[in-house]
Amino acid sequence: MSLQVFNTLSGKKETFAPLNEGEARIYVCGVTVYDSSHIGHARSLLTFDVAYRYLMFLGYRVDFVRNFTDVDDKIIQRARDERSTAEQIAGRYIEEFHGDSRALGLLPPTHEPKATEHIAEIVALIRRLEEKGAAYRVDGDVYFSVASFPGYGKLSRKNIDELEAGARVEVDERKKAPMDFALWKSSKPGEPAWDSPWGKGRPGWHIECSAMSTKYLGQPFDIHGGGRDLIFPHHENEIAQSEAAYDLPLARVWMHNGFLNINHEKMSKSLGNILSVRDILARHEPAALRHYMLSSHYRSPMDFSEQGLDEAEKAIERIIETIARFDEAAPEKATVPADPALLDDFRKEMDDDFNTPRALALIFDEVRALNRLMDEGRAAELAPRVAALKQSAATVGLLQEAPAAFLARKKERWLKAKKNISRKEIEEWIERRNQARVKKDWREADRIRAELFAKGIVLEDSSGGTIWKVR
Repeated sequence: MSLQVFNTLSGKKETFAPLNEGEARIYVCGVTVYDSSHIGHARSLLTFDVAYRYLMFLGYRVDFVRNFTDVDDKIIQRARDERSTAEQIAGRYIEEFHGDSRALGLLPPTHEPKATEHIAEIVALIRRLEEKGAAYRVDGDVYFSVASFPGYGKLSRKNIDELEAGARVEVDERKKAPMDFALWKSSKPGEPAWDSPWGKGRPGWHIECSAMSTKYLGQPFDIHGGGRDLIFPHHENEIAQSEAAYDLPLARVWMHNGFLNINHEKMSKSLGNILSVRDILARHEPAALRHYMLSSHYRSPMDFSEQGLDEAEKAIERIIETIARFDEAAPEKATVPADPALLDDFRKEMDDDFNTPRALALIFDEVRALNRLMDEGRAAELAPRVAALKQSAATVGLLQEAPAAFLARKKERWLKAKKNISRKEIEEWIERRNQARVKKDWREADRIRAELFAKGIVLEDSSGGTIWKVR
């Protein structure tokens, strides 16, 4: 089976057939840097990080572009509110975004362009649209003429007459038609501005992505991605202006991840339920958040809850503890070829439109089977299967550090949160239990084990001695 990807443009799954053999070119709309990234952003970021990773797993050379919108009305307003500059606001939140990206374990994109660094390309694209009769000037502004592009609405499947009727409520009377949108905005006092053939101003939102995607990937390219909220008007407008300019498709496949709600309610500042990536990762492991997001298919709507994230934390720990258990039982078997049958099963699930819920189910079936076989003392024969488990988990980004390091950090986080117990006290309990076992005082040994279990500590006896874990 070949990779099948759901194309929003056609409304169906299609076999992924890149324009250049062995190469995949992807553009994903990034964040507008006026505030901290929230978990809605995280869902989109993780969706396309997994697509990026899986395409590389399949052997493609991937050119992955994700932009920053670093000039925008919201950035300008934030700068006014804080008596700062738009450049300073954007710089602060770009730096914060990079910190969140590292914490989430995102692969760095091939290119990470900023709108403000591509003004020349944006101006050149707008001039081309003027020459083609698809754009017009009004008092220093430039608008795209939707009527010049007969295919408008083909991505969102919206009826242009109905859209125009709705747009008349807040229509700019200077525009030729209600649905026409800004390509260039003339500057107002105190706003960032650049020189252009139309006077000082700044780009509209939609035009920046068309200019940057074409610069780095050419036109057409293979996949354009983003959240469902971008289908209209952002991606619809990108298609219109790019295809009007070059008479070529912008992208072959359009991928969109589903909406994310918080406890069955839409995220909004008015409800006070916007959760930042930084706040979530202060309480939970990044791998747990990734697992939680991947437990729903990327196209499906998803409801976020702390309870669900707690369950994901337990699940990811189960995977990592299984690998750590094998590594301890058979360290000499750590580097062997992966079981091809298990990797084929993983590929079959992921080839179905990046079906991560099914892939995770497969991983957990294998975790249960491996633990059962290790209980039977058969660790030495499991190396190829564990290698396949590691490769599958790593491909969806769940295994980004050594299991021992993950478990050690979990202990430290747990100890830091506890006020009534220390590492030294735990070690003293274990020593008392060891002494009781030497004296064959099994009742006392069991009492200490039970007391520690009540405090959230699990003891495991092995040939190398007793280790403790948190549950």
